[in-house]
Amino acid sequence: MEKASGLTAVFKIFQNTESYFEERTKDQSKRLILNQVLIICVFTFLYGVVMGSYYSFLQSIVAGLKVTFLFFSAILICFPSFYVIQQVIGSRMTLKQMVFIILSGFVLSSSIAISFAPIVVLFQVTGGNYHFLQLLHVAIFIFSGIFGMRLMADALKFACEKKDIYPRIGINVFRIWIIILAFAGIQIAWNLRPFLCSRSEEFKLFRKYEGNFYTAIIYSIQQLANPANSYEDNVGSNENPEQDTKSESNDTTLLNLMKKPYQKIEKITDTTILRAH
Repeated sequence: MEKASGLTAVFKIFQNTESYFEERTKDQSKRLILNQVLIICVFTFLYGVVMGSYYSFLQSIVAGLKVTFLFFSAILICFPSFYVIQQVIGSRMTLKQMVFIILSGFVLSSSIAISFAPIVVLFQVTGGNYHFLQLLHVAIFIFSGIFGMRLMADALKFACEKKDIYPRIGINVFRIWIIILAFAGIQIAWNLRPFLCSRSEEFKLFRKYEGNFYTAIIYSIQQLANPANSYEDNVGSNENPEQDTKSESNDTTLLNLMKKPYQKIEKITDTTILRAH
């Protein structure tokens, strides 16, 4: 029961911003942070499993681990800069309060993302296009990320206006930090790809081709607008042996027709040379 109530306290933070700054013992603070980490792990792993289930069971497990790693690696990489900048601009927030705020934002983001899992499953079961699903996942991450970042900003505003322990300029600095966090997350996600494999591909733990996230999104939009030119259609067309045989025979016939004039010229030339001798 105590464990369940601790997990419930994590979600109560969404409705009560003041709970960020309530007095707690060290044990209570550690328990809350551990519960936040646990919820982020579970929700991100489950969402990754849903992503990878479009391809195979193995891909779903790998995608679950990748999404969880994506969230926590983004936190670990970007949090030090956030903490140092807050100290430089004169913030009097403790490390514990900053960790509460950052983790609570990611808890909300992961909660919203997993709530979209039934919709993702619906499109997968009803024959969702690979490029459409790819764009759908990107949209879900952006949508859930906006709410998570908004929660963090509201908490900082509360610390500024009500508790007077956070400078007003820090809110503007935080907005810049959000952009840095987004770019870092995108870069990490790009290096961890694929999360969602095309059914026409073989299983790959990591992809090796070059490029970037933005060109990949543009490509997916183009393929969604022109499905006849999509990668899956091109690969699928080569899987029909009858079509391959017909195309090979047509190519052979065309080459023979092209060779006939040259063969005639060679015969005439050889005859002329023999007569001259």
